[in-house]
Amino acid sequence: MNLHIAKWGNSLAVRIPAEYIRRTGLKEGDTVQASLTADGAMTIRTAAWDRKAFTAELTQTRQSMKMGTSVMEELRSGARY
Repeated sequence: MNLHIAKWGNSLAVRIPAEYIRRTGLKEGDTVQASLTADGAMTIRTAAWDRKAFTAELTQTRQSMKMGTSVMEELRSGARY
């Protein structure tokens, strides 16, 4: 199937036919991986969940959060016994 390349903002985009989307099970917001082969072909495949990348992102996000008083300690200090 020949596909048309169109301008999308400052980038170029390829519209994927609905039948291909149904067969692959992709949905809006999913991530795909694109790669070039030795003969110049482009392949697009669903991206597998990368546990190491997720862990690194989670660690970086956690380190950027300000540490404060424990929520449980705040609740206990205000509790009436």
